[in-house]
Amino acid sequence: MDTGDPMVHVSRHPLVRTKLTRLRDERTPPKKFSELVRELTTLLAYEATQDLDLEPTVVKTPMSMAPGCSLKDRIGLVPILRAGLGMVEPMRELMPQATVYHIGIYRNEETHKPVEYYNKLPELEQDEILLILDPMLATGGSAVDTCDMLKRRGAKRIKFIGLIAAPEGVANLRKNHPDVPIHLGAIDECLNEHKYIIPGLGDAGRRQYGTG
Repeated sequence: MDTGDPMVHVSRHPLVRTKLTRLRDERTPPKKFSELVRELTTLLAYEATQDLDLEPTVVKTPMSMAPGCSLKDRIGLVPILRAGLGMVEPMRELMPQATVYHIGIYRNEETHKPVEYYNKLPELEQDEILLILDPMLATGGSAVDTCDMLKRRGAKRIKFIGLIAAPEGVANLRKNHPDVPIHLGAIDECLNEHKYIIPGLGDAGRRQYGTG
């Protein structure tokens, strides 16, 4: 899907599209659901990290010396608890040097507003690239609040990585943080009256951990 917005990136990769289909299926059991979250995170991470800076290095092969490169950028992973936890390990497999910060936010089922319950963020380095991880971008409230918190701690470089979004959530994040690139597997139709994404996949946290 081409949004026409250079800050909103929706994957067109065939593997992303097929795995999202299996993720949405209500028959997919929690273990397989979690595996698909990890696989999709890996695929989206490749696309979201294409612009990372490199620095030259040299390594010794069994035959001779070979020029190469290593990541220059410092990376911080910011999973929004609890659903975002399932996206952490595949990111760390790709970037084992990454630091992990945790943000605990849940949505009040009556007001549909985000409620913060856990925040142990330190002061952040301005050159560190922070990747917010959350499978669903519904209203966008949690993502906006997380960006607010990160910026108050000194963050200057932030990206959001999610699996599925509603247009309303994308618009909310773009309005409040126009400097934050958004990387997604899909943008769905809309939010329903309960602020769930349609067609979506239900509650990502519950489906990952088998709690309903």
